[in-house]
Amino acid sequence: MMRRYRWWFSGLALLAVVTLVAVFVFVGKEPGPVDRPGPPGSGPLTIVSMGDSTLSGEGAGDYLPATNGQDGNWCHRSSNAMVHQTDLPGVTATVNLACSGAPSAQVALGDVTQWTEPSQARQLASLIKDHRVVAVAVALGANDDPHFSRLVSECFHAWFSDNAAPCSEQIKGDWQQRIDAMVPKVVGAVRDVRKVLRTAGYRSTDYDLVLQSYAAPVSPNIPEDLRSLNGCPFKKADLEWINGPGVGALNDGLREAARRAGTRFLDLSQAGTGHEACSGGADPSTEWFSRLTVQWEDLTKLDRVTHAIQESFHPNATGHAQVARCLTEFLATEAEAAACRVGEDGNLHAATVPAADR
Repeated sequence: MMRRYRWWFSGLALLAVVTLVAVFVFVGKEPGPVDRPGPPGSGPLTIVSMGDSTLSGEGAGDYLPATNGQDGNWCHRSSNAMVHQTDLPGVTATVNLACSGAPSAQVALGDVTQWTEPSQARQLASLIKDHRVVAVAVALGANDDPHFSRLVSECFHAWFSDNAAPCSEQIKGDWQQRIDAMVPKVVGAVRDVRKVLRTAGYRSTDYDLVLQSYAAPVSPNIPEDLRSLNGCPFKKADLEWINGPGVGALNDGLREAARRAGTRFLDLSQAGTGHEACSGGADPSTEWFSRLTVQWEDLTKLDRVTHAIQESFHPNATGHAQVARCLTEFLATEAEAAACRVGEDGNLHAATVPAADR
Protein backbone atom coordinates (compact mmCIF):
# COMPACT_ATOMS: atom_id res chain seq x y z
CA MET A 1 0.00 0.00 0.00
CA MET A 2 2.83 2.45 0.89
CA ARG A 3 4.53 1.60 -2.40
CA ARG A 4 1.36 2.55 -4.28
CA TYR A 5 1.15 5.89 -2.45
CA ARG A 6 4.84 6.58 -3.01
CA TRP A 7 4.26 5.96 -6.74
CA TRP A 8 1.24 8.28 -6.67
CA PHE A 9 3.14 11.07 -4.88
CA SER A 10 6.11 10.64 -7.22
CA GLY A 11 3.79 11.00 -10.17
CA LEU A 12 2.19 14.07 -8.63
CA ALA A 13 5.61 15.66 -8.10
CA LEU A 14 6.61 14.90 -11.69
CA LEU A 15 3.39 16.46 -12.93
CA ALA A 16 4.09 19.59 -10.88
CA VAL A 17 7.57 19.88 -12.39
CA VAL A 18 6.18 19.47 -15.94
CA THR A 19 3.54 22.12 -15.20
CA LEU A 20 6.14 24.57 -13.91
CA VAL A 21 8.28 24.01 -17.01
CA ALA A 22 5.25 24.57 -19.22
CA VAL A 23 4.45 27.81 -17.40
CA PHE A 24 8.05 28.96 -17.88
CA VAL A 25 8.08 28.05 -21.55
CA PHE A 26 4.70 29.45 -22.55
CA VAL A 27 4.30 32.31 -20.08
CA GLY A 28 7.62 33.25 -18.58
CA LYS A 29 9.78 33.61 -21.71
CA GLU A 30 9.88 36.57 -24.05
CA PRO A 31 7.07 36.41 -26.67
CA GLY A 32 8.27 35.32 -30.11
CA PRO A 33 6.78 35.71 -33.56
CA VAL A 34 3.27 34.37 -33.91
CA ASP A 35 2.65 31.78 -36.63
CA ARG A 36 1.01 33.46 -39.60
CA PRO A 37 -2.30 32.04 -40.79
CA GLY A 38 -2.55 30.46 -44.21
CA PRO A 39 0.05 28.44 -46.11
CA PRO A 40 2.82 26.74 -44.14
CA GLY A 41 6.53 27.40 -44.52
CA SER A 42 8.37 30.66 -44.92
CA GLY A 43 8.84 33.31 -47.56
CA PRO A 44 6.57 35.77 -49.34
CA LEU A 45 2.92 35.12 -50.04
CA THR A 46 2.91 34.06 -53.69
CA ILE A 47 0.57 33.39 -56.61
CA VAL A 48 1.81 30.92 -59.23
CA SER A 49 0.75 30.24 -62.82
CA MET A 50 1.25 26.85 -64.44
CA GLY A 51 0.37 25.45 -67.84
CA ASP A 52 0.83 26.48 -71.45
CA SER A 53 1.15 29.56 -73.69
CA THR A 54 -2.02 31.29 -72.48
CA LEU A 55 -0.37 31.76 -69.09
CA SER A 56 3.30 31.84 -70.05
CA GLY A 57 2.68 35.12 -71.88
CA GLU A 58 2.99 34.03 -75.49
CA GLY A 59 1.90 37.03 -77.56
CA ALA A 60 2.46 39.53 -74.74
CA GLY A 61 6.06 40.37 -75.69
CA ASP A 62 8.97 41.28 -73.42
CA TYR A 63 10.01 37.67 -72.91
CA LEU A 64 12.62 36.64 -70.40
CA PRO A 65 15.79 36.09 -72.46
CA ALA A 66 16.30 32.62 -71.01
CA THR A 67 12.89 31.59 -72.41
CA ASN A 68 13.17 33.29 -75.81
CA GLY A 69 15.18 30.64 -77.64
CA GLN A 70 18.25 30.61 -75.41
CA ASP A 71 19.70 27.09 -75.36
CA GLY A 72 16.53 25.79 -77.00
CA ASN A 73 14.11 27.19 -74.41
CA TRP A 74 11.03 28.65 -76.13
CA CYS A 75 8.69 28.80 -73.13
CA HIS A 76 8.18 32.51 -73.90
CA ARG A 77 7.54 33.73 -70.36
CA SER A 78 6.60 37.37 -70.48
CA SER A 79 6.89 40.06 -67.85
CA ASN A 80 3.39 41.04 -69.05
CA ALA A 81 1.91 37.59 -68.33
CA MET A 82 -1.36 37.38 -66.43
CA VAL A 83 0.09 36.24 -63.11
CA HIS A 84 2.28 39.35 -62.88
CA GLN A 85 -0.76 41.60 -63.31
CA THR A 86 -2.89 40.13 -60.52
CA ASP A 87 -3.53 42.19 -57.39
CA LEU A 88 -4.21 40.07 -54.32
CA PRO A 89 -4.08 41.48 -50.77
CA GLY A 90 -0.86 40.52 -49.01
CA VAL A 91 0.64 38.82 -52.07
CA THR A 92 4.10 40.21 -52.75
CA ALA A 93 5.47 37.64 -55.20
CA THR A 94 4.24 36.28 -58.53
CA VAL A 95 5.89 33.29 -60.21
CA ASN A 96 5.27 32.08 -63.75
CA LEU A 97 6.07 28.39 -64.35
CA ALA A 98 3.93 28.09 -67.49
CA CYS A 99 5.64 27.15 -70.75
CA SER A 100 4.38 27.71 -74.28
CA GLY A 101 3.18 24.50 -75.90
CA ALA A 102 3.20 22.49 -72.67
CA PRO A 103 1.00 19.38 -72.56
CA SER A 104 -0.60 18.19 -69.33
CA ALA A 105 2.16 15.61 -68.86
CA GLN A 106 4.78 18.35 -68.50
CA VAL A 107 2.71 20.14 -65.87
CA ALA A 108 2.26 16.87 -63.97
CA LEU A 109 4.87 15.01 -61.96
CA GLY A 110 7.03 12.91 -64.24
CA ASP A 111 9.92 13.12 -66.66
CA VAL A 112 8.26 14.90 -69.60
CA THR A 113 10.10 18.05 -70.68
CA GLN A 114 8.95 21.04 -72.73
CA TRP A 115 11.54 23.22 -74.49
CA THR A 116 14.24 21.72 -72.22
CA GLU A 117 12.28 22.41 -69.02
CA PRO A 118 11.38 19.65 -66.53
CA SER A 119 8.03 19.01 -64.86
CA GLN A 120 6.28 22.16 -63.70
CA ALA A 121 4.94 20.31 -60.67
CA ARG A 122 8.52 19.51 -59.67
CA GLN A 123 9.44 23.15 -60.17
CA LEU A 124 6.57 24.03 -57.84
CA ALA A 125 7.94 21.61 -55.24
CA SER A 126 11.22 23.53 -55.27
CA LEU A 127 9.48 26.90 -55.21
CA ILE A 128 7.46 26.23 -52.05
CA LYS A 129 10.64 25.66 -50.06
CA ASP A 130 10.98 29.43 -49.78
CA HIS A 131 7.58 30.76 -50.93
CA ARG A 132 4.14 30.55 -49.31
CA VAL A 133 1.72 29.84 -52.15
CA VAL A 134 -1.77 31.23 -51.69
CA ALA A 135 -3.09 30.59 -55.22
CA VAL A 136 -2.23 28.55 -58.29
CA ALA A 137 -3.77 29.34 -61.69
CA VAL A 138 -3.59 26.51 -64.22
CA ALA A 139 -4.35 26.52 -67.96
CA LEU A 140 -3.71 23.35 -69.90
CA GLY A 141 -5.31 20.74 -72.13
CA ALA A 142 -5.25 22.44 -75.53
CA ASN A 143 -1.87 20.90 -76.32
CA ASP A 144 -3.04 17.39 -75.47
CA ASP A 145 -5.32 15.51 -77.85
CA PRO A 146 -7.09 18.65 -79.19
CA HIS A 147 -3.76 20.13 -80.44
CA PHE A 148 -5.64 23.41 -80.67
CA SER A 149 -2.72 25.60 -81.77
CA ARG A 150 -1.79 23.16 -84.50
CA LEU A 151 -5.36 23.07 -85.74
CA VAL A 152 -5.47 26.88 -85.88
CA SER A 153 -2.30 26.68 -88.00
CA GLU A 154 -4.00 24.18 -90.31
CA CYS A 155 -6.91 26.58 -90.73
CA PHE A 156 -4.40 29.29 -91.57
CA HIS A 157 -2.93 27.09 -94.30
CA ALA A 158 -6.40 26.27 -95.64
CA TRP A 159 -6.97 29.97 -96.32
CA PHE A 160 -4.33 29.94 -99.07
CA SER A 161 -6.44 27.71 -101.30
CA ASP A 162 -9.76 29.00 -102.59
CA ASN A 163 -10.77 25.48 -103.59
CA ALA A 164 -9.90 23.84 -100.29
CA ALA A 165 -12.71 23.05 -97.88
CA PRO A 166 -12.71 24.88 -94.55
CA CYS A 167 -10.34 23.03 -92.23
CA SER A 168 -13.04 22.87 -89.57
CA GLU A 169 -15.01 20.43 -91.75
CA GLN A 170 -12.43 17.77 -90.99
CA ILE A 171 -11.58 18.86 -87.45
CA LYS A 172 -15.10 18.80 -86.09
CA GLY A 173 -15.55 15.16 -87.08
CA ASP A 174 -13.62 13.88 -84.04
CA TRP A 175 -13.34 17.08 -81.97
CA GLN A 176 -15.45 15.77 -79.10
CA GLN A 177 -13.49 12.51 -78.97
CA ARG A 178 -10.27 14.50 -78.71
CA ILE A 179 -11.66 16.53 -75.84
CA ASP A 180 -12.90 13.41 -74.05
CA ALA A 181 -9.38 11.96 -74.30
CA MET A 182 -7.92 15.22 -72.94
CA VAL A 183 -10.01 15.40 -69.76
CA PRO A 184 -8.33 12.64 -67.70
CA LYS A 185 -4.89 14.02 -68.60
CA VAL A 186 -5.83 17.44 -67.26
CA VAL A 187 -7.32 15.86 -64.14
CA GLY A 188 -4.11 13.93 -63.52
CA ALA A 189 -1.95 17.04 -63.85
CA VAL A 190 -4.15 19.10 -61.52
CA ARG A 191 -4.11 16.31 -58.94
CA ASP A 192 -0.31 16.24 -59.12
CA VAL A 193 -0.24 19.95 -58.33
CA ARG A 194 -2.37 19.26 -55.26
CA LYS A 195 -0.12 16.33 -54.34
CA VAL A 196 2.96 18.55 -54.33
CA LEU A 197 1.29 21.04 -52.02
CA ARG A 198 -0.15 18.35 -49.78
CA THR A 199 3.27 16.71 -49.43
CA ALA A 200 4.65 20.08 -48.31
CA GLY A 201 2.07 20.28 -45.53
CA TYR A 202 -0.56 22.41 -47.25
CA ARG A 203 -4.21 21.83 -46.46
CA SER A 204 -6.78 22.42 -49.19
CA THR A 205 -7.96 25.48 -47.24
CA ASP A 206 -4.47 27.05 -47.31
CA TYR A 207 -4.59 27.97 -50.99
CA ASP A 208 -6.80 28.35 -54.06
CA LEU A 209 -6.34 26.18 -57.13
CA VAL A 210 -8.07 27.47 -60.26
CA LEU A 211 -8.33 25.69 -63.60
CA GLN A 212 -9.16 28.14 -66.35
CA SER A 213 -10.31 27.54 -69.91
CA TYR A 214 -9.45 29.27 -73.18
CA ALA A 215 -10.81 32.36 -74.88
CA ALA A 216 -11.55 32.38 -78.60
CA PRO A 217 -8.72 34.42 -80.17
CA VAL A 218 -10.59 35.10 -83.42
CA SER A 219 -14.12 35.89 -84.55
CA PRO A 220 -16.03 35.98 -87.86
CA ASN A 221 -17.01 39.58 -87.06
CA ILE A 222 -13.97 41.23 -88.63
CA PRO A 223 -13.50 43.43 -91.70
CA GLU A 224 -13.10 41.42 -94.89
CA ASP A 225 -9.84 43.13 -95.75
CA LEU A 226 -8.31 41.71 -92.56
CA ARG A 227 -9.19 38.13 -93.48
CA SER A 228 -5.79 38.15 -95.13
CA LEU A 229 -2.08 38.16 -94.39
CA ASN A 230 -2.64 41.67 -93.07
CA GLY A 231 -4.27 40.27 -89.96
CA CYS A 232 -6.35 37.08 -89.69
CA PRO A 233 -6.04 34.83 -92.76
CA PHE A 234 -8.87 32.34 -92.15
CA LYS A 235 -11.91 31.21 -94.06
CA LYS A 236 -15.06 32.63 -92.51
CA ALA A 237 -16.48 29.18 -91.79
CA ASP A 238 -13.36 28.35 -89.81
CA LEU A 239 -13.59 31.59 -87.83
CA GLU A 240 -17.19 30.73 -86.97
CA TRP A 241 -16.25 27.22 -85.84
CA ILE A 242 -13.24 28.27 -83.75
CA ASN A 243 -15.16 31.09 -82.06
CA GLY A 244 -18.24 28.97 -81.40
CA PRO A 245 -18.37 25.15 -81.23
CA GLY A 246 -14.59 24.68 -81.13
CA VAL A 247 -13.84 26.77 -78.07
CA GLY A 248 -17.23 25.98 -76.54
CA ALA A 249 -16.67 22.23 -76.48
CA LEU A 250 -13.11 22.70 -75.19
CA ASN A 251 -14.48 24.84 -72.39
CA ASP A 252 -17.05 22.19 -71.44
CA GLY A 253 -14.35 19.54 -71.30
CA LEU A 254 -12.20 21.64 -68.98
CA ARG A 255 -15.20 22.38 -66.77
CA GLU A 256 -15.67 18.62 -66.42
CA ALA A 257 -11.96 18.22 -65.62
CA ALA A 258 -12.27 20.83 -62.87
CA ARG A 259 -15.26 18.99 -61.42
CA ARG A 260 -13.42 15.66 -61.36
CA ALA A 261 -10.30 17.20 -59.87
CA GLY A 262 -12.29 19.06 -57.24
CA THR A 263 -10.91 22.47 -58.12
CA ARG A 264 -12.34 25.88 -58.91
CA PHE A 265 -13.10 26.74 -62.53
CA LEU A 266 -12.82 30.00 -64.46
CA ASP A 267 -14.65 30.04 -67.79
CA LEU A 268 -12.82 32.19 -70.36
CA SER A 269 -14.69 30.97 -73.44
CA GLN A 270 -16.34 34.37 -74.03
CA ALA A 271 -13.71 36.53 -72.37
CA GLY A 272 -12.53 38.01 -75.64
CA THR A 273 -15.92 38.85 -77.13
CA GLY A 274 -15.59 42.04 -79.13
CA HIS A 275 -11.84 42.17 -78.58
CA GLU A 276 -10.61 39.27 -80.72
CA ALA A 277 -7.70 39.62 -83.12
CA CYS A 278 -8.61 41.87 -86.07
CA SER A 279 -11.91 42.91 -84.45
CA GLY A 280 -10.68 46.47 -84.10
CA GLY A 281 -10.26 46.96 -87.83
CA ALA A 282 -7.93 49.87 -88.43
CA ASP A 283 -7.46 50.33 -84.67
CA PRO A 284 -5.81 47.23 -83.16
CA SER A 285 -5.45 48.98 -79.78
CA THR A 286 -8.89 47.67 -78.77
CA GLU A 287 -7.88 44.04 -79.34
CA TRP A 288 -6.82 41.66 -76.57
CA PHE A 289 -5.26 39.08 -78.92
CA SER A 290 -2.35 39.29 -81.33
CA ARG A 291 -2.98 39.21 -85.07
CA LEU A 292 -0.75 37.24 -87.43
CA THR A 293 2.65 38.21 -86.06
CA VAL A 294 5.88 37.55 -87.92
CA GLN A 295 9.31 38.06 -86.40
CA TRP A 296 11.04 38.87 -89.66
CA GLU A 297 14.56 38.74 -88.23
CA ASP A 298 13.95 35.19 -87.05
CA LEU A 299 13.32 34.12 -90.64
CA THR A 300 17.02 34.67 -91.32
CA LYS A 301 18.21 32.50 -88.42
CA LEU A 302 18.13 28.74 -88.76
CA ASP A 303 17.58 28.10 -85.04
CA ARG A 304 14.68 30.58 -84.85
CA VAL A 305 12.90 30.33 -88.19
CA THR A 306 10.35 27.73 -87.02
CA HIS A 307 9.29 30.09 -84.21
CA ALA A 308 8.86 33.20 -86.33
CA ILE A 309 5.04 33.21 -86.05
CA GLN A 310 4.78 31.54 -82.64
CA GLU A 311 3.22 34.63 -81.03
CA SER A 312 0.25 34.80 -83.40
CA PHE A 313 -3.33 34.58 -82.05
CA HIS A 314 -2.46 34.61 -78.36
CA PRO A 315 -3.55 37.08 -75.66
CA ASN A 316 -1.52 40.26 -75.85
CA ALA A 317 -0.37 42.31 -72.85
CA THR A 318 -3.76 44.01 -72.58
CA GLY A 319 -5.53 40.66 -72.77
CA HIS A 320 -3.39 39.32 -69.93
CA ALA A 321 -4.21 42.38 -67.84
CA GLN A 322 -7.93 41.85 -68.40
CA VAL A 323 -7.79 38.16 -67.43
CA ALA A 324 -5.74 39.11 -64.37
CA ARG A 325 -8.50 41.52 -63.36
CA CYS A 326 -11.11 38.77 -63.69
CA LEU A 327 -9.03 36.18 -61.81
CA THR A 328 -8.36 38.65 -59.01
CA GLU A 329 -12.10 39.23 -58.62
CA PHE A 330 -12.81 35.50 -58.69
CA LEU A 331 -10.24 34.71 -56.00
CA ALA A 332 -11.87 37.27 -53.72
CA THR A 333 -15.08 35.20 -53.73
CA GLU A 334 -16.04 31.80 -52.36
CA ALA A 335 -17.65 30.73 -55.63
CA GLU A 336 -16.59 27.40 -57.11
CA ALA A 337 -16.99 28.67 -60.66
CA ALA A 338 -17.23 31.93 -62.52
CA ALA A 339 -17.09 33.21 -66.09
CA CYS A 340 -15.06 36.17 -67.32
CA ARG A 341 -17.40 38.51 -69.16
CA VAL A 342 -17.03 42.06 -70.49
CA GLY A 343 -18.89 44.46 -68.20
CA GLU A 344 -20.51 47.81 -68.90
CA ASP A 345 -17.19 49.51 -68.16
CA GLY A 346 -15.55 47.59 -71.01
CA ASN A 347 -13.40 45.46 -68.69
CA LEU A 348 -13.50 41.78 -67.81
CA HIS A 349 -15.29 40.82 -64.61
CA ALA A 350 -15.95 37.53 -62.85
CA ALA A 351 -19.62 36.62 -63.18
CA THR A 352 -20.78 33.84 -60.87
CA VAL A 353 -21.95 30.77 -62.74
CA PRO A 354 -25.25 29.21 -61.53
CA ALA A 355 -24.79 25.67 -60.22
CA ALA A 356 -27.06 24.30 -62.95
CA ASP A 357 -24.69 25.64 -65.61
CA ARG A 358 -21.45 24.27 -64.17
